[in-house]
Amino acid sequence: MKLAALPDRAVLEISGEDRVAFLQGLISNDVTKARADQALWAALLTPQGKWLADFFVIATPEALLLDVEAAQLAMLIQRLSRFKLRARVALRDASADWRVHAAWGEGAPPEGLAARDPRLPEAGWRLLAGTGLPSNASPADYAAHRLALGLPDGSKDMEAEKSVLLEGGFDELNGISWTKGCYMGQELTARTRYRGLLKRRLVPVAIDGPAPERGTPILAADGAEAGEMRSSQGAQGLALLRLEWLGKGALTAGGARLTPQLPSWMKLPEDKP
Repeated sequence: MKLAALPDRAVLEISGEDRVAFLQGLISNDVTKARADQALWAALLTPQGKWLADFFVIATPEALLLDVEAAQLAMLIQRLSRFKLRARVALRDASADWRVHAAWGEGAPPEGLAARDPRLPEAGWRLLAGTGLPSNASPADYAAHRLALGLPDGSKDMEAEKSVLLEGGFDELNGISWTKGCYMGQELTARTRYRGLLKRRLVPVAIDGPAPERGTPILAADGAEAGEMRSSQGAQGLALLRLEWLGKGALTAGGARLTPQLPSWMKLPEDKP
């Protein structure tokens, strides 16, 4: 099994007797399904249904632990605190108590708080430990692993206050509950799904040439803009592509040729808009 420390991740602790009900009305997934051995993947949205952050939720008997992007921790605490009102909850940066790791491949995860990554079986595990665990892989190795699976990674692939969850595969990757009831931003998320309004998707791409920087325009053979580059590692990346350009030949970005590689889990409309 491969094990990598993820120093760009932090841990937000939500404690107090109202913690589940408090978070349930705010995020895209069903908090009651989070466990110590099974993480929940979810997003916080704007009231207009646009992505702000996503994270893994791991439940312990005392608290909900959110495995979050470190650069977004302060923003998350600030925004969630606005909704505390009279709820009996406390929010705390617990990054000094926990180190975040990812594990994947054959074998059992090491000791610690190990929760399965809920997105795909091949994604592996999210691990929280009081100290750093002995690693045999790097953050770059983990990036290559998740890119090969087509998994987005927060602000590397999504855009705050602009991206919608279905562009990033949150439906197929178990990041949305369609049955739990209302949460902030639910209306646009549901409308996008049921009315078939999606026009773009994050798609894995093979990169032939120098990896384009995030935000580089992606062009079709006739020069029309087909999308925009997101994160990459080596010869693998994610691109935000307009659906009408999938399956229509070569794409380029900067000095690189991009070949979309649709993963088996991804569902696309039969008739692309």
